[in-house]
Amino acid sequence: MLVVTPRTQRRQRQRGLSLVELMVGVAIGLIVVAAATMMVATQLADNRRLLLETQIQQDLRATADIIVREVRRSGYWARARQGVWTAGATPIVNAYSTLTSPSNTEVGFAYSSATEALEFLEDNAASAAETRGFRLNGAVIETFLGGGGWQALTDGTTLNVTELRVELDTVATTTMTCPKDCTGPGGPQACWPVATVRVVNVFIDGTAVTDAAVRRSVRSSARLRNELITGSCPA
Repeated sequence: MLVVTPRTQRRQRQRGLSLVELMVGVAIGLIVVAAATMMVATQLADNRRLLLETQIQQDLRATADIIVREVRRSGYWARARQGVWTAGATPIVNAYSTLTSPSNTEVGFAYSSATEALEFLEDNAASAAETRGFRLNGAVIETFLGGGGWQALTDGTTLNVTELRVELDTVATTTMTCPKDCTGPGGPQACWPVATVRVVNVFIDGTAVTDAAVRRSVRSSARLRNELITGSCPA
């Protein structure tokens, strides 16, 4: 026979959670939500940093490619064959072969706008419209477009360029053969012209405008297609 006491009746009437159990459950839930929130925030921050790094890297690489592609054309002229020394022909000096670098942060050069098909347009003189250049102005790389003057090449609202270095190196020299040997002191071939093979090395370093901790750098090199010719063949 079951005897019902007042204590047994109170135990049978209890339903739901006690206040202590409810508070423990809420605390556990808050801990789980806080951990999930921190994980999401960390993932969003990592994703933002990755996007910034990718953008900065792409901007620097595109800028270096433009500089290398343009500098490689330095010295081009439509009458290049007239610069070769042959018997009975007077060579023409390439007026576009000079490449200037007043500082490591600036480079200037020129190339002809005429083509071989339109050789008659070649005046063999580097005009203002045919001069080009690149320089670091503050935190922006600028390009010189002849008569258009200096224009921004990089976007200063997203990229701070901290360093631009353009170095010109000589990798080889070759003595060119002339139809006639030299006369006088120094040997029969001492005055023959010399062709200098040049290489331009470009280094760019930059940071993101919104996060200076995001820093990237690129290096690129290019051999100039037109060698520098010094000297001339004897008459």
